[in-house]
Amino acid sequence: MNFMSNDIPVLGERAQILLKTLVERYIADGQPVGSRALSKYSGLDLSPASIRNVMADLEDLGFIASPHTSAGRIPTARGYRFFVDTLLKIRPLDTLEINKVEVQLHAENRQRLVTSASQVLADLTRFAGVVMTPRRSAGFRHIEFVKLSESRILLILVTPEGDVQNRIIFTDHSYSPSELVEAANILNQNYAGLTFEETRRRVHDELKQLREDMTQLMSKALEVGSQAVNDSTDDVVISGEGRLLDVQDLSSDMQRLRKLFDLFERKTGLLQLLDVSSRAHGVQIFIGGESGLVPLDECSVVTAPYEVDGQIVGTVGVIGPTRMAYERVIPIVDITAKLLSSALSHH
Repeated sequence: MNFMSNDIPVLGERAQILLKTLVERYIADGQPVGSRALSKYSGLDLSPASIRNVMADLEDLGFIASPHTSAGRIPTARGYRFFVDTLLKIRPLDTLEINKVEVQLHAENRQRLVTSASQVLADLTRFAGVVMTPRRSAGFRHIEFVKLSESRILLILVTPEGDVQNRIIFTDHSYSPSELVEAANILNQNYAGLTFEETRRRVHDELKQLREDMTQLMSKALEVGSQAVNDSTDDVVISGEGRLLDVQDLSSDMQRLRKLFDLFERKTGLLQLLDVSSRAHGVQIFIGGESGLVPLDECSVVTAPYEVDGQIVGTVGVIGPTRMAYERVIPIVDITAKLLSSALSHH
């Protein structure tokens, strides 16, 4: 797995064990960790004075900090980064959990698969699941016209990915059902699989012998179809953001929470982050303000790219508190990306 790494000094074994113990205790309990707890859980036979000395060294290195109100210590973003890069032991998901993800990632179209993936991430982690949707093909696999009235025609469009879009076309000319079938047949037989732009150009060049009202209908269908595909692409699908209200580290500060929900609302920073992640291989972890895109030091983002037929097309991720169980969240993100890749490739 590829984790972002900063120039972090090498720690001695005792310091590593104590830092690992401190981070794990803090993730589990959310309380500053004192020398007594470190002595009890670390398995090291050290005097309280020795533990305090190591803690002082870790604090000098910026790995841990002392909240004013407590004698214990908590990890900093730098401490979490060292923990994730060096000390973390990933716990693979069990077969039952993998099966649960597989079962939920079944849908008849690509958009539903993407939505299901974000919901699976939210359900399994109890944080916010985000998925950058696949970049779509700007074309069609199949087109049909259905006459609704003298001036209204229903356009049914199947995208190359299998998504179905319906749009109403308003026309000045009244088309017979057989004309509608003829127009659809011409488009399906000659232009399916091409982009809307390419089809529009070729219809204009190649179909001069067709009546003008027929080419008008087809041109209008291509224009409306192109717009339908663009409109339906929600760049980022987010599920479970409300669950972050239950995370005390985030919900205890309204200003902090507002910033986070502003990120969900605008989506641009989130999209940038997911786009950066889609160019990497494997799991990426952004802790606190490291990404420069998430406005919160108290948040971490775990992402992984997913593929269709070997091509990376998007990213899945989880947004949660910095105090998250990374050894569990990382494999959930990893397996969701792999299973979504598989579901989309066999779609």
